[in-house]
Amino acid sequence: MSEQHHEYSERDVLREVTELESKSATAARLFDIRRIIGGLFVVYGVIVTIAGLTDDDAAIDKAEGVNINLWTGLGMLLLGLFFLTWLKLRPTAPPPPPITPDDTRQE
Repeated sequence: MSEQHHEYSERDVLREVTELESKSATAARLFDIRRIIGGLFVVYGVIVTIAGLTDDDAAIDKAEGVNINLWTGLGMLLLGLFFLTWLKLRPTAPPPPPITPDDTRQE
């Protein structure tokens, strides 16, 4: 059996590495943990707040007069909005511009 060896030029390797770095940075921005946590807290906060607004007197009496679902839901909403605002004000850094083989020769 003859083994086939591929010869990769420096340009091919550099192009491949640049492409993978770009994809990785895009995925990191898309799946930023602040977006996931903030989104989940907002969704669950809305659900729990609605449950708190529709609680009857028996549920409120059971919690010793505190509408716990309403307060918990509002807290979850605020926390979720905090995470989403933080994401908006301090986004992840954009990927560096791609380096072409011509750029490396000029240095």
